[in-house]
Amino acid sequence: VQLQESGGGLVQPGGSLRLSCAASGFAVGNYAMAWFRKAPGKDIEWVSSIKSGGGSTYYRDSVKGRFTISRDNAKNTLYLQMNSLKPEDTAMYYCRKYPGTDVVDAVESQATQGTQVTVSS
Repeated sequence: VQLQESGGGLVQPGGSLRLSCAASGFAVGNYAMAWFRKAPGKDIEWVSSIKSGGGSTYYRDSVKGRFTISRDNAKNTLYLQMNSLKPEDTAMYYCRKYPGTDVVDAVESQATQGTQVTVSS
């Protein structure tokens, strides 16, 4: 199982970015997936999850209405579309895989590089 995040960058407040998480060794469509982020000096926090199959989605309150999690099964890639970005969204973003189709269990432990998002004027 390998995950590789990309798509981060420097953006002004109010701007948009789309993060990608390319997966290998498994099919993203068969598992629940999630995005997490870690800002300097803060604990890692969950951002969003998507179930397999019908793809029910979940978001932390602070990103609801601004972020959209999705996946492209043909490309075996998970995405996070981030709109109306705020300085407090600045963090390293990571994607993770759940062990099954639902989001009730903890995500699997894995070391990935993440992708840096910086929101600043």
